[in-house]
Amino acid sequence: MSDIGVAVVGAGFIGPVHVEALRRAGVKVVGILGVDADETGRAAKQLGLARAYSDYDEVLGDSGVQAVHLATPNRLHYEMTKKALHAGKHVMCEKPLAMNSAESAELVELAARAGAAAGVNYNIRFYPLCIEAAQMVRRGDVGDVFSVCGSYVQDWLFHDTDYNWRVLAEEGGELRAVADIGTHWLDLIHSITGLEVEAVCSDLCTVHPVRRRPLGEVETFKGKDETAQARRESVDISTEDYGCILMRFAGGGRGCLWVSQVTAGRKNCLRYELAGSKCSLSWCSEQPNELWVGHRDKANELLLRDPALVSDSARRYIGCPGGHNEGFADTFKQNFRAFYDYIEAGDFNAAPEFATFADGHREILLCEAILKSHREQRWVELKGDK
Repeated sequence: MSDIGVAVVGAGFIGPVHVEALRRAGVKVVGILGVDADETGRAAKQLGLARAYSDYDEVLGDSGVQAVHLATPNRLHYEMTKKALHAGKHVMCEKPLAMNSAESAELVELAARAGAAAGVNYNIRFYPLCIEAAQMVRRGDVGDVFSVCGSYVQDWLFHDTDYNWRVLAEEGGELRAVADIGTHWLDLIHSITGLEVEAVCSDLCTVHPVRRRPLGEVETFKGKDETAQARRESVDISTEDYGCILMRFAGGGRGCLWVSQVTAGRKNCLRYELAGSKCSLSWCSEQPNELWVGHRDKANELLLRDPALVSDSARRYIGCPGGHNEGFADTFKQNFRAFYDYIEAGDFNAAPEFATFADGHREILLCEAILKSHREQRWVELKGDK
């Protein structure tokens, strides 16, 4: 890996995941910036980082930093990304790229003018068997794709006492479950099939229109023991807890996605089933090292994640031998490997394997169409704006 230095901005749940994955990918992490001096200093000490930045301007002014990873609340992504690009830094941003498509479209153009590598952390596409599924589609093994159905479900917001900044529209955006986890599914399916959504019909629901917020912020996925005794206040919630989306793909295929953050017992479960004219494929993130291949006229198959059994494209992103399972944290490592290998190669006209700002913009356009469909209770066509 090159000598590129990276600063991580955000020290909550996902920022330290970035730090750990970057190190495993062989990328030098220079320092970290949290929400305040206490969080920053604590994170730098716990993660063994040399720099605890005082503010974002200090990050961007550090000549030892060539790239920034943004793991901050959604409302900050647009301005922070814009400043980083103007400062000549490469950017890896958590999703969503921005709060609306006008902002994301501007960032796509700015990144192109800046000549910088610009990625959105849709890490799920880097599970090796999802890469293998994409190769099977591209080779023609699956045939024409008739339909894709699936779900992404969690339970971390099951109770009305479960709370995080993501539930607030002003912090995370008007969509929550769809934007937070549903876009991971949508990006994954696009990366596997190449299909473009041309119309959506959605039905969303807020189970807890009022949540009881602890007096003091709560980190994502924190356990119940840490908040059980907290004093609380009531907060009105407009973002959705779950929903279902029907999709029409260009070319005639159909799709259906169910998202939920209030499904008891499902901690972080993404599933898809892809039906083609030659075979079907099914995969679940709770068993990420198995890809089911369905047939009509012969026995079904179960492909295990094994570098000896998959294509070169998938093998490149497998770090352990067959039978030595890899999971969620490894997808970050492999995504960041792809990102920094791309920077090191230096050809920004080449098609990257990681999700780009254009991919992030596509997901925001989808989210806006999904929200419009729900509010107007009708099918909404995407106009093909990019």
